[in-house]
Amino acid sequence: MQVFKLCLRVLKKNIPSLLIYVVIFLAISLIMALAHTNEQEDALFSPSKSNIAFLSAEETPLVRGLKEELGKVANFVELPDDAEALQDALFFREVSYILRVPEGFSERFMNGEQVQLEKTIVPDSFSNAYLDLKIDQYLNSARLYVEQIEDLSQESLVQYLKSDLSADTPVELKTNGVKAADHVYTNYYFNYLAYSMLAVLILGTSALMLVYHDQDLQRRNACSPLSPGSFNRQFFLAILVFTGLTWFLMVIFCFLFNFKNLVNINAVFFVANSFVFAVCAAGISFLVGNMVKSESSIPAVCNVLTLGLAFISGVFVPAELLGSSVLKVASFTPTYWYVAANNRIAALASFNYASLQPVFSAMLIQAGFALAFIAIALVLGKKRRLE
Repeated sequence: MQVFKLCLRVLKKNIPSLLIYVVIFLAISLIMALAHTNEQEDALFSPSKSNIAFLSAEETPLVRGLKEELGKVANFVELPDDAEALQDALFFREVSYILRVPEGFSERFMNGEQVQLEKTIVPDSFSNAYLDLKIDQYLNSARLYVEQIEDLSQESLVQYLKSDLSADTPVELKTNGVKAADHVYTNYYFNYLAYSMLAVLILGTSALMLVYHDQDLQRRNACSPLSPGSFNRQFFLAILVFTGLTWFLMVIFCFLFNFKNLVNINAVFFVANSFVFAVCAAGISFLVGNMVKSESSIPAVCNVLTLGLAFISGVFVPAELLGSSVLKVASFTPTYWYVAANNRIAALASFNYASLQPVFSAMLIQAGFALAFIAIALVLGKKRRLE
């Protein structure tokens, strides 16, 4: 196992520089995964009260009932009925919604006439849509009572509406004991693993390949009693050991930071998918190692390749935000299928063949890429040795 030991010695010599990249890449992965986790949790819907200025030219039971109903979803801010003061309040975000009830609104509404409330809002504020829904719900329900019941008083109408709108329907989401939100951190971490692991493998394998392709070393190997087949097998074994150690180190970090959410079957598929991608990344690094010809070119090739694949394949930018043409190009890369499998695994609640079939298909495609990269690397390596 002379060749295998030599490869390990070369890798050991490069451990300090590789550890720097490992630590940096792991830190980036952890920070970005945590950032996306917080964004995902913030994106979950939870009702919050908006600041609103309620200006009314009349005090009637219908107006008081509307204000009471809006109080469930809004905080009322007292402002003077002055155009400049109201504009300043909107500009400085003291309020995001100004609602004005015109004179005679209640009487005309009870007579069945079409009347409108006046509103001034902060543009593109999502909270305003919730207020609009609440106002429309109240007035549309009131309009039904007015149309169906003759001589209905405002006091009776408000009591009917108060009873109807107080009803609430509880909603319960049933899962197999694991919430989808529990996989947010794991999903993003394993997605970013595609960038960090590929970068480390390219750096380490390329350094090893430069030593392997040294002209003097090649001539000495040709004179040795060791057969080319044995030499290549030991060399590949060293690359696989390096790949396995890198993969294990990066996966174990995820368990250290998120162990409570990894004791489930989804984590098994995350780990399996990352292992398949690690083999594919070894093929890519083996191919790159056969192509680079100087130590100074390794970081440049590594950065261009890893960042390019990460940006177009959904690692840094979610696939939903990428254009169709970009995704078509990305589908010819293994990183795209790795990320697609991770996103699918994160959404799994049942584990039958129908739900797992897309995951297995993505893994097989990655394995196919790995075989293709290794085959191309062997051809290029033989050509380079002959030259």
